[in-house]
Amino acid sequence: MRVRLFALLVASVMAAPTLAGTWAAPEGCEAFLTVQSKSCRVSHYYRCEADSPGEQWRVDMDQEGPFFYSKIDSEGQWLESYDPIKQTLDSGPADPASMSDLVSEGMDTWSFGLSKADGTATRAEGYDRLTGKSVLIDGITLKQTEVDFTEFDQSGTVLRRSKGNEYINPEWRLFFAGPGETDLGDGQWLPIDGSPVDFVFPGEDGFLATQPIYDCDALTAKADLPQSLWRARYEP
Repeated sequence: MRVRLFALLVASVMAAPTLAGTWAAPEGCEAFLTVQSKSCRVSHYYRCEADSPGEQWRVDMDQEGPFFYSKIDSEGQWLESYDPIKQTLDSGPADPASMSDLVSEGMDTWSFGLSKADGTATRAEGYDRLTGKSVLIDGITLKQTEVDFTEFDQSGTVLRRSKGNEYINPEWRLFFAGPGETDLGDGQWLPIDGSPVDFVFPGEDGFLATQPIYDCDALTAKADLPQSLWRARYEP
């Protein structure tokens, strides 16, 4: 099942541009949420029978189709992703990410390694902190966080840094993007905002829609920028 799922993921990421329609979850998986976000992105969240309890997937789509898949566990740890190269969390992280700690203590630090199938290895360090504020987006109450993330290569050179705000829903065990800024290693801080706008559930209009609807003006879309901070895990 895992081999078939991986093949489906890679095939979908590499697929031709997607016309307006309805996305279908991979075999053995069931979608439970669609999120239309700023920065011209629609995301679908789903769970698969082959995975461990608490694990869930997300596929991100732009106007041309799927471009990024990721899987997290119930603590919000980034377990694996495809862009389409597979990237996985290294075993034995020095300081595992923990949504439970964030919710109970108000702050969570983390330090862990990531490895790609092409042999690339990086290290990520940073923190999430609850700001004490809540926001209401499309009828859903989310807790606001402050996040600071830095990714290093094996020699310690900074590859990327992001800082700003994100949102969490502790009941769903999910992080969502927010406004912030990112430095792609050249020292220039660039604004980003992949905040959710619409939450769409099974049976509602727009559930599993293949086309994003916000900020998709070709004159303003910036395909060369990451669309959120690290925790919501949207890569360029």
